[in-house]
Amino acid sequence: MRLFCVALALLLPVTSACSNAARTAARASAAAAAERFPASANDGGRVYATNCASCHQSDGRGVAGAFPPLAGSALVTGPPERLIALVKLGISGRLQVSGQTYDGTMPRWGQLISDEQIAAVVTYIRTSWHNRAGPVTLADVRAVSP
Repeated sequence: MRLFCVALALLLPVTSACSNAARTAARASAAAAAERFPASANDGGRVYATNCASCHQSDGRGVAGAFPPLAGSALVTGPPERLIALVKLGISGRLQVSGQTYDGTMPRWGQLISDEQIAAVVTYIRTSWHNRAGPVTLADVRAVSP
């Protein structure tokens, strides 16, 4: 038994170093997976409720003449890069949505929330209120730059 304890004591530092390396590799693998896999619409719902619903409303219908609708909008269900850019980089001025012109300002949310949160909220918007568009990934958001 004593020999076993000595052998175990000799191996513990190696085991600890190996487990640290394994943890580091696991974190890197998880980060790489987050880049490639769709963001969570559930997480996006929380981001939306906190940051977007006051203007675009909880049902995504917006406010006529002031804030464009997200429900049923071709802007939302079209190529995701446009919606990602609007959320991440903001916009000021005229914008045509669902046949109506809006003239206002959308904040640059990329300065206020993380790319992960942007991926989640864009996924939420593209899959809510009968919108039938695909989710986005962290890599999609990071590909959009000023």
